[in-house]
Amino acid sequence: MGFRSEWRKSPIAVFCSALGMVLLILFILFCLPLTVPKLLGYEIYSVISGSMEPAIPTGSLLYIQSCTPEEMKEEEIIAFYGGRDSNAIITHRVVENRVLMGESITKGDANATEDRNPVPYGDFIGKVVRSVPYLGKAALLLTTLYGKAAAAAMVVLAALLHGIAGILNGKQ
Repeated sequence: MGFRSEWRKSPIAVFCSALGMVLLILFILFCLPLTVPKLLGYEIYSVISGSMEPAIPTGSLLYIQSCTPEEMKEEEIIAFYGGRDSNAIITHRVVENRVLMGESITKGDANATEDRNPVPYGDFIGKVVRSVPYLGKAALLLTTLYGKAAAAAMVVLAALLHGIAGILNGKQ
C-alpha cells in the first residue's frame, strides 16, 4: 500500500501541471509563425492599411521573400519602402516592371489608380509569398509593452504552476 501512495498524485497538482503545460504549448504555437520563418530567411510584416483588400486584409501577417527586383512579374505583390527617408513599408501589386529604368509601377488592389511614384529598385524589399489573416494583429500586440508583459507573465505563470504541482506532489 505504501508503494501505491507514492505514485498517486494530487488532483490539484495534476491540474496545475496540465494548465502550465497548456499555457507553454499555446505560447510556443503562437510564437512559431513569428520566429521559424525568420530563421528561414523571410521578413515578416503586419498589414496596417486596407490598400490591398480583399486579397490581403488589414491585420494580416505577411511573409516576404528576398529576391532581385528584376525578377518581379506583373500581378506579383511586392514589399517596398515608401520613400528614401521613410521606414514605412508598403505592399502593392506590380503593374509593370521597368527593368531598364530600374523601377516598378505598383498599385494597391483597393486603390482606383496606380501609385503616383514608381518604386525604385533601391526601395525594393522582396515579394509577398504568404499572407495569414488576423495573425498580424496578434503579432503587433506582442510588440507593445503590454504584449511583452503579457507574454512574460504567461511563461512565469506556467513555470509557477509546474512548481506548485511539484510541491503538492512532494507533500504526498
